[in-house]
Amino acid sequence: MKKFALLALLGLGFSGDSNPAFVVHEWGTFTSVSGSDGVMVDWRPLVGVDDLPKFVYREGTGKGFLNGRGAKDISPVRVRMETPVIYFYSDRERIVSAKVGFPKGRITEWYPAAASIRPEIDWGKFKIAPATAGPLPRESAESHYYPARETDASLVRVWNRSAALEEYQYEKFLFYRGVGTFDLPLKATLDGRKVKVVSVGPYRPSSAILFENAAGKVGFRKFDAPLTQQTLDRPELSGNADGVMAELEKSLTATGLYEKEARAMVKTWRDSWFEEGLRVFYLVPRESTDQILPLTIEPKPDQTVRVLVGRAEIITPEQENRMTDLVRRMGSASETVRTSAQADLKKLGRFAEPTLRRILPGTKDPALKTRIQELILK
Repeated sequence: MKKFALLALLGLGFSGDSNPAFVVHEWGTFTSVSGSDGVMVDWRPLVGVDDLPKFVYREGTGKGFLNGRGAKDISPVRVRMETPVIYFYSDRERIVSAKVGFPKGRITEWYPAAASIRPEIDWGKFKIAPATAGPLPRESAESHYYPARETDASLVRVWNRSAALEEYQYEKFLFYRGVGTFDLPLKATLDGRKVKVVSVGPYRPSSAILFENAAGKVGFRKFDAPLTQQTLDRPELSGNADGVMAELEKSLTATGLYEKEARAMVKTWRDSWFEEGLRVFYLVPRESTDQILPLTIEPKPDQTVRVLVGRAEIITPEQENRMTDLVRRMGSASETVRTSAQADLKKLGRFAEPTLRRILPGTKDPALKTRIQELILK
């Protein structure tokens, strides 16, 4: 009785005594970058410092933009699919199978071990073990990866088929990431102090937040639903990240995620979501998610909730001007000026490349254009 009472408190419903509760929840992020005109920019997201533990599987390694980690054979894409995690809630042990298609992209990272990642990521059959306490792998270094464990989800136990000896891996979820080029259901454009969002395609996002961080000063505005076409002024930079975090958690739980799941998602991306820049967060319609990432779980759960957050980065004219100045300084005769410019460029991390790609077509100075091209290919 205690177990059933706990499941009820967690919000797990039952479809009958002969069919105990089996619930699956998922969250993740689609990150895209566009200019002020709303046109998405091609970029290579696998750059900079790798923020995942070493035990996570990766498709490939090599040098990417700014000497970051990346798969050598991955060309620029339009969308980074970040940290979808799939949680399982069950009243008893179950043997299930799970796979996720990605017809317009490719899987680049995952954990636990998968049976295959082409043409879809397939974990094969594994056990849901609600009464098991571990062990979960963990390294001493901090990572965005670990906050996703802070839920009441059951453990999954996956057999690592690649191990020389029989080995089981335990985790609180199935984790995967990827990159791709596909359409997203929202377009954001910037005209001076005005930001316009427009729904694209047959399905409309139900909620969106406009967020800006300029030199540590933060502000946000919330778009009202339904999101067909709306325009807001850029926010006054008089708020703090806690306010937008609360709004995001509220939106996430309204879609069906449990409170701990919503909190874990926001905690996972707090540093990245609220870094300097102008962006729109929006809830991707479930229909769009199912088309982009078709999910198959057998046996079929009693309930499946999938919440993907779109993160639409907007390259502002101020950022373009700043980037042009940085590139110009990198050609200075002064070594001190060049070193300082290179350090400032590296601070921009993975969003440096799309900004460089954005300013390249409008650059008239031949020397500046050559330097931009060299940086993009670096």
